[in-house]
Amino acid sequence: MKMSDTREIAAQPAAVYAALLDADTLKACVPGATEVSGSPETGFEATVVQKVGPVKATFKGQVALSDMTENESLTISGEGKGGAAGFAKGGAEVRLAPSDTGTTLSYDVEAKVGGKLAQLGSRIIDGFAKKMADQFFSNLQTHLEGPADSEADDAPEADGKKGWLGRITGKS
Repeated sequence: MKMSDTREIAAQPAAVYAALLDADTLKACVPGATEVSGSPETGFEATVVQKVGPVKATFKGQVALSDMTENESLTISGEGKGGAAGFAKGGAEVRLAPSDTGTTLSYDVEAKVGGKLAQLGSRIIDGFAKKMADQFFSNLQTHLEGPADSEADDAPEADGKKGWLGRITGKS
């Protein structure tokens, strides 16, 4: 199954790009992620718990980043095995472009499943894959627009707390 979409994110392309390379951000944004570790250079290992129709499974897999053009684009490829439930694999080509409001993020996603998951039928699988992609990019947008907002950095409730961007740039 293939799908494409575009989102406007109120953060600069460099911040969006950095978030896509950060294991903690990925863990916070991938629906059902219980563990994400690794680095952009060596790839990430992830554990994700998901329920697709009547099938609930814990997927353990690897995610690799390639075709990386700093602050502009990257390709995310991953594959996970869910034991008796089967497997899922896919990838996303992500493009970032500066816009009046921050960044226009566009993506093309392709996903494949096998095993018991494939027996659920393409309508259920396609709907689930679209929901997962939408959820990931919505979570990324929410994650970025909170801590990355310069007004939030000046707000009293932000005192003493550093978001991931603050940790990277050293700003409080």
